[in-house]
Amino acid sequence: MNVSLQQLRVFIAVARQRSFTRAAREFDLTQSAVSRCVRELEEAIDLRLFDRTTRQVELTSAGASLERRIGRLLDEIELTLREERAANDGHTGVVVIACCPVLSSSWLPDALARCAAAFPELVVAVKDWSQDAVIESVEQGETDFGVISAVTLPGPDTLHVQPLFAMPLHAVLPVAHAFARRTSIEWEALDHLPLITLDAGSGVRVAVDSALRTHGVRPRAVQELAHAAAALRMVERGLGVGVLPVDAHAAIAQTLVARPLLPEATLTAMLVRRRNRSLRPNAEAVWSQFAACSEPVRRADDAPGARPDIDDTSADNPLDDATLRTV
Repeated sequence: MNVSLQQLRVFIAVARQRSFTRAAREFDLTQSAVSRCVRELEEAIDLRLFDRTTRQVELTSAGASLERRIGRLLDEIELTLREERAANDGHTGVVVIACCPVLSSSWLPDALARCAAAFPELVVAVKDWSQDAVIESVEQGETDFGVISAVTLPGPDTLHVQPLFAMPLHAVLPVAHAFARRTSIEWEALDHLPLITLDAGSGVRVAVDSALRTHGVRPRAVQELAHAAAALRMVERGLGVGVLPVDAHAAIAQTLVARPLLPEATLTAMLVRRRNRSLRPNAEAVWSQFAACSEPVRRADDAPGARPDIDDTSADNPLDDATLRTV
């Protein structure tokens, strides 16, 4: 069967206009050329599509069925082609990205706002997914690119990676906590304390577990959550010490402080896309805009939730009822 897109488009025009003459005007063709195009289509599919008289053109039963189905398909093709043309304009269309939870609730909103200001006609659709789901969606081509946080860069076989900035792990505490008086906290000080962190889907739990093993820390319990807002709320309620990545984009309540954990352990925020596959021009524009939004991490005393340095050489055990509470 040898059927061309032009034959189908001409058939749909005749079917909708109920006239070979009006369809010919639509395509700037002669009436005989339109008749020939329809006849060749009928011969190719071995179906009669129209009942022709001297006064009118009517669809046969087969023609009516084909008009409904082919019409929808051609409309979809036209829409797809228009969207692709818009995408290749560079500053219009839709770009789909996936982002892990730790960055969707901190860095991403600022990056999206800057992108919207630069490209007001461009729509960026965000999938707020777990770390593994982000990587899989990029590898499978379901999203244009992804934003993740990790201790090490993903394997080079399938992904191209662009690091953005470092995110040091901090202890996050209520302001009344004894450790809040320190400018930094050793990992060993967390031994036998209840900890609150983010789960493996955020990319944070791997970094936390590695640091705990390295420094021989055995927490009383580890509570893990999917989003930073939930973890911070539990810290506010005095349910444990938060172990979370804190950078210039983190939003921490005034009732909490963040203190860097030493020796430093960091995650890296990064953009990921398929290796050896070019992005569409509009996705490339968003990638470049996101890369330009990366900023160095603030010093510990500039981080959100930081308080003036207070020397505390005689801190008591931090987990008594008097110190582990919200004020």
